[in-house]
Amino acid sequence: MKVLIPGALRSYTGRGEVDGAGVTLGAVLVELDRQYMGIRFRIVDEQDAIRRHIRIFVNGEQAHELSQPLTAGDEVVIVQALSGG
Repeated sequence: MKVLIPGALRSYTGRGEVDGAGVTLGAVLVELDRQYMGIRFRIVDEQDAIRRHIRIFVNGEQAHELSQPLTAGDEVVIVQALSGG
């Protein structure tokens, strides 16, 4: 499946789009972390929940749980909120 990576996390992947694999969103993030060590910690907190400043969309719909099922043809988009002042 296609996984789109936000600019702030591209230092891990080196590009804006990577291939992902897994039957759930959580499994995809674990697999991404195997390929790009440390990226999962930037997306998932210590309580195994999606971080507050991260939004993940699967086929255009926001995913709220890491247990969300996925299929090989899905598109996962990771969005990181910007803040500052």
